Amino acid sequence: MTSFLRVRIDLRYRIGAVSQTPVLDSTPEAVPRIGVLPGYVPPERMSRRAPSAPGWRQRLWEMAPGATVWLCLLGPLAVGFLITFANFQYLWILGAFAVVLDLYWLVKLVHTFRYVLRGIQLLEEAQRIHWGARLDRLEPRSGGPDPHALVHAVLIPTYTEKYETLRATVGALAESDYPSHLRIVAVITRETDLQGCRNVARLQEELGDRFLAFWHIKDPLLPGIVVGKSAAMAYGGPVLHRALLGLGLDPDQVIVTDLDSDYRVHPQYFNYISYQYSLDPERATTIWQPVPIFLNNLWRVPAAVRSMATLATQWQLYLHQHPKRLVMFSAYSMSLRLLSEVGFWDDDVIPEDSRFYWKAFFVYGERLRVRGAFLPMYGDAPRAADYGTTLVSQYEQIKRWAWGVTDIPYVAARMTQHREIPLRIRLDRFRLLIFNHLSWATVPLLILVSGTLPSLFNYDYALSTTGALLETVGSLILQVTLLNILAVAVLDNRLQPRPPEWSWWRRRFADLQTLMYPVVFVVLSVLPALEAQTRLLFGSHLEYRVTEKH
Repeated sequence: MTSFLRVRIDLRYRIGAVSQTPVLDSTPEAVPRIGVLPGYVPPERMSRRAPSAPGWRQRLWEMAPGATVWLCLLGPLAVGFLITFANFQYLWILGAFAVVLDLYWLVKLVHTFRYVLRGIQLLEEAQRIHWGARLDRLEPRSGGPDPHALVHAVLIPTYTEKYETLRATVGALAESDYPSHLRIVAVITRETDLQGCRNVARLQEELGDRFLAFWHIKDPLLPGIVVGKSAAMAYGGPVLHRALLGLGLDPDQVIVTDLDSDYRVHPQYFNYISYQYSLDPERATTIWQPVPIFLNNLWRVPAAVRSMATLATQWQLYLHQHPKRLVMFSAYSMSLRLLSEVGFWDDDVIPEDSRFYWKAFFVYGERLRVRGAFLPMYGDAPRAADYGTTLVSQYEQIKRWAWGVTDIPYVAARMTQHREIPLRIRLDRFRLLIFNHLSWATVPLLILVSGTLPSLFNYDYALSTTGALLETVGSLILQVTLLNILAVAVLDNRLQPRPPEWSWWRRRFADLQTLMYPVVFVVLSVLPALEAQTRLLFGSHLEYRVTEKH
């Protein structure tokens, strides 16, 4: 035991020997190995003025997404009325529009299915590799970090989380296949969350000796913040940074992971990230995103919630293979230097992950990389006291994710301020941001109603040769598209196998529940996105609500 402590202390000072000047202009106090970290607010945060009402330019950009969405949704109706009053024979234009939409959706689903299948294969391949053994064989490279001395610091914000949930999260960190003297965990609670404080103290007592340090950060809820995860991370980030510097750690030798309080890391996750970080020549401007899989309580939630969890995971697998479209989601890892150079998280927003991405983009420009980490990060799906409340909780969670539409005015205000970033790169990223939110809230609804619009304006439309042909083609395309549900069910079984204790008929019944995917997607994904953009249109800002997960 004595030799182990000596190795730990020697390593600490060896890392500290190459540390550089802290980003925060302050002198860290003595740092406890286990305990509550001293409160700290960066000078720039203390001198920040109270937020003022948005200017007219920002307000216009806030209104633009919602106005565009409703223009797209009501546009076909307006065109239908105009055609009906002018010459109803041109209603085939609406029918052709419906066919084009159906064809677009079919191509998109086939394209997505192909990449999801490949993503599952990459995920399975990565889990078969012993990344710890690979890391052990890796030799330090000139000018790079020491792969055998990389410290992983995990920052976990929590509020009203049950002890059992938090215990499982921290327990997974403690059981991970990575040296304990290279693991640090810091849990953020509100000062007023007394039960949360007791939970952290209990965990420190139980698991403190499994980490180099186990810290508790008490968030005082500073004035002017938007209460939520982003604000908690915005306060905890500088406190953690100051404590890590107080240990004499080099910011390039520390990897920080933003981890939700219900997420369980894969046992090889830290080894995987250390290996990739050590080999990546662009590590200084790279963020790693694991694959979220909501398996922790998946088979205890309603079928509709399971469907949303499956779709979310499959979409992330698709994005992992399209780095230009991949934006951080819930849990991700980066170097401490990147975190401090970007300026930590913002405390006046709800979607902390996408906002941090855009902050990093305007710091690093085209050098910023978000790389897919093909290891699972196991999370909880929404689960409340009863069926109805669980569905409402799922709806509210998706609406909070869709509130990322607030990134559009944020990015628009900075597009002209960062001319050091090539215009092509700025426009390309901005275009993807707008398209993602616009298509999310419009395309499925347009597909749902556009095929029937011509007949609603004129009953004889379906009797015409052109009308009958277009309706037949559209119907065939949709029938082929619906076969995608069977593909989703197959992928779902491979990605999230049914519990082995379930009987054969219960497993088949769960497969049949995939037939509700189209309805579930519209009600629990498209409508929340539409509400979020409509709220922003009228200036009705969203309040952060903690998603119930049991």
